[in-house]
Amino acid sequence: MANPGSLRRRLGVTDAVVIGAGSMIGAGVYVAWAPAARAAGDWLLVGLAIAGVVAFCNATSSAQLAAIYPESGGAYVYGRRQLSPFWGYVAGWGFVVGKTASCSAMALTLGAYLWPEQQRLAAALAVMVITGVNIGGLQRTVAVTKVLLAVSLVAIGCVVWVGVTESPPAGVVTTSGPDESVLGAVQAAGFLFFAFAGYARIATLGEEVRDPERTIPRAIPLALLGVLAVYALVGAVAIDFGGVDRLGGSDSPLRDLVGSVDSSLEPLVQLGAGIASLGVLLNLVPAVSRTTLAMARNGEVPAWFAHIDNERSLPLRAELTVAAVVIALVLTIDITSSIAVSGVAVLAYYAVTNAAALTLRRDQQRWPGVVAAVGLLGCVVLAAALPRSALLGGGLVLVTGVAARQVAARRSSNEHT
Repeated sequence: MANPGSLRRRLGVTDAVVIGAGSMIGAGVYVAWAPAARAAGDWLLVGLAIAGVVAFCNATSSAQLAAIYPESGGAYVYGRRQLSPFWGYVAGWGFVVGKTASCSAMALTLGAYLWPEQQRLAAALAVMVITGVNIGGLQRTVAVTKVLLAVSLVAIGCVVWVGVTESPPAGVVTTSGPDESVLGAVQAAGFLFFAFAGYARIATLGEEVRDPERTIPRAIPLALLGVLAVYALVGAVAIDFGGVDRLGGSDSPLRDLVGSVDSSLEPLVQLGAGIASLGVLLNLVPAVSRTTLAMARNGEVPAWFAHIDNERSLPLRAELTVAAVVIALVLTIDITSSIAVSGVAVLAYYAVTNAAALTLRRDQQRWPGVVAAVGLLGCVVLAAALPRSALLGGGLVLVTGVAARQVAARRSSNEHT
């Protein structure tokens, strides 16, 4: 039996892998290809490889830290325990900001694919539905995620089938211009990294998996490598079929690929895009609420969020608040702005994760320290390569939150002196 105020350990390796994959499939395949293709040109798959390497380094750091600290909160807990409360707060705030923005992007993507005439309304309704599923408990979330992930993979399979069996329409140029560069590939990696960040959802399950010291280090790499293989296959087929220029010229490149040959599979791909976005959203909202729970336990956000609904074994207040914030975002900002803020914030908290992993004792390390060092450097480089508007927008939100925390801490110190 779980103690009051704690979460129940119910999930095994397979469930954790499904949650991780369900948090990733959708974001990269249906959102990030277009800006990445515009940045990298023919070096698009190089950009994907760079993003995959950085993501793998981050994943190994997350996995070994999660095995040591099997608690809700993920990077927030690691930064706090291994570095300092300040860096823990930076990681936690970065996670909350980044993933809340990601939730907004996924909800708006769903609306764009399934009901483009009423994109924002569809996005808000999707968040409400997902919240209803999640407050039914984590076991229900896992079951629904399995169904959504299966539908998403079927839709991606349709794209691959059309790309392999059909010929491109007449007049399609399948080569790009000569402006590709290493810098473009790195910027593309920054966009595509958005596609991999969902594996952090597994790390936030520290209090809800069985045998976390064994389950989490196995589940994170398995989910990441499986999704990387799917992304590489889809990217290669899309480039071969329509060229990088065509891939970068559309906000719905996979639907357009299938639609360009009048395939009867187009509605299924369109539905699959919406379902994939729904699957990511289903897992991101609980991830943000778990980190908010951890921060509330340490008094860095209002203690009201630390409440656990014992009947459902979840932080109900945090969950409902996150859903309300996401609804407010989808009604006011666009997909591009959501992705921009998310990218900077996500890379910031993974930088803290890698820095925390570098402080582990040798007997605590499951991978060499150089892996975490590469991950830390990669996060800094990818963030710096993102468009200036992304750096300014995401950086401003992060700095504002950290400044507010410092002011509150100073006031609290003054009151006790």
